[in-house]
Amino acid sequence: MVLNSEAVLRQGARALARRDPVMKRLIAQGAQPPLRKRDPGFAGLARIIVSQQLSTASAGAIWARLESRFPGMAPHDIAAASDDDLRAPGLSAAKIRTLRAIAAAIEDGSLPIERLHAIAADEAHGLLTAVTGIGPWTADIYLLFCLGHPDAFPAGDLALQEAVRIAYGLDARPKVKDFLAIAEQWRPWRGVAAKVLWAYYRMIKQREGVPT
Repeated sequence: MVLNSEAVLRQGARALARRDPVMKRLIAQGAQPPLRKRDPGFAGLARIIVSQQLSTASAGAIWARLESRFPGMAPHDIAAASDDDLRAPGLSAAKIRTLRAIAAAIEDGSLPIERLHAIAADEAHGLLTAVTGIGPWTADIYLLFCLGHPDAFPAGDLALQEAVRIAYGLDARPKVKDFLAIAEQWRPWRGVAAKVLWAYYRMIKQREGVPT
């Protein structure tokens, strides 16, 4: 199953509502998540890296300059580029190192980027995080939004942790290990659960008058 249509998203939401009364309540209250599919492959993963810790506007501007300098965003082009060529669009040294590491891993075959969609989410996650500079959150965001893995789950995401704290009446945000334990009941739809929780988080912030 690939999370690549509104129909599949609704199927996952119905499955969550049947097995978890809290999820059922959140969905009934209006936490209806959008699909939000992104392009897969090197370009999709690179864009997630480029966007980290930046505003949407800044990330978009840097990405536009990067695409203009490297049309098609091929791994070989990034691997062969000079530091000056990669710095010119606005990339930090850390992001340059990560993009180079990803390009090298794709070229040597250790990161089979074009086959990740056919690999179980946990295994694909391991292949991604084996690359220097790709952390668990980045791996899960790529699996969920670019590949449509319905069971990818970014347990380290602070918005998700805060949403589940409020939804379940917890005293504090759960640590990653505890959050993963909570999420076990949502398999094989943990990715849909994440989308529901993000939608719920946006609802909370909108009620509070906080931009999201």
